[in-house]
Amino acid sequence: MKTCHQFDSMRAEYKREIGFMLAHSQRHEGRPAAKSSAKQAASAKQRMARALNSHVGRCPECG
Repeated sequence: MKTCHQFDSMRAEYKREIGFMLAHSQRHEGRPAAKSSAKQAASAKQRMARALNSHVGRCPECG
């Protein structure tokens, strides 16, 4: 599937954010902050999927 620049940059930003949260979760393993960060990462993955799916539906270049 061919995607536009906006799609790629949006996906990269979400992946970077998710990576930061997962790294924080691993660094603080066993603490409440780790659990919170892992939950936020899972939520960000869902938001990313929703945003990218919505973008593909609206973008003439991606669709």
